[in-house]
Amino acid sequence: MARGGRVKDRAEPERRCIVSGQTQPASGLLRFVIGPDGAVVPDVAGKLPGRGIWVGADRGVLAQAVRKKAFARAARQQVAVPEGLPDLVEALLLARVQQLLSLARKGGQAVAGYEKCRDLALRGEMAVLVQAHDGSARGKTKLRMPEGEGTYVDCLSARELGFAFARDHVIHAALRAGGLGQAVVEEAARLAGFRKDIGGDATGEDKTDA
Repeated sequence: MARGGRVKDRAEPERRCIVSGQTQPASGLLRFVIGPDGAVVPDVAGKLPGRGIWVGADRGVLAQAVRKKAFARAARQQVAVPEGLPDLVEALLLARVQQLLSLARKGGQAVAGYEKCRDLALRGEMAVLVQAHDGSARGKTKLRMPEGEGTYVDCLSARELGFAFARDHVIHAALRAGGLGQAVVEEAARLAGFRKDIGGDATGEDKTDA
């Protein structure tokens, strides 16, 4: 999330990362549980039964947890770590962001396309601007993100963003205030922790969607 950040909820519970040992809001961490078969199970929605094991929402931190066998120490038992756990978690986080955006769209809280986003901004109703990371830099600067923290998301590709809006691709999307907006921002921030090497389209090609 290059032009925004996570909105922190003052009443949000805090948890300790098993790698860094630091305590921080749960929205910035990933929850895991140990299944009946001893397997490490990612719980991106935070709803699975069992004692939670928390890891910073960052690909490098999760890889370190696997490499240093931190899950076994935290669980105080032998555990089985799935092959390619960071990739699995990234895929789950992506699906969660897409699901939230889709629900927001169906509820009238999200729009897609340059013109609709521009109109929402002109009416002062845009709370979060979402843009595809592979859209042209020139095209994306035509829309200005709202002021404040947690107002910009750019960790999805045009095709991934399009999937959430039932289109082939989407470059520009926007969320109204309230509803699922904060959830989208928080989940996208966690996804961004697994996509730090993502960069924008350097070709300058304008892929602006209608």
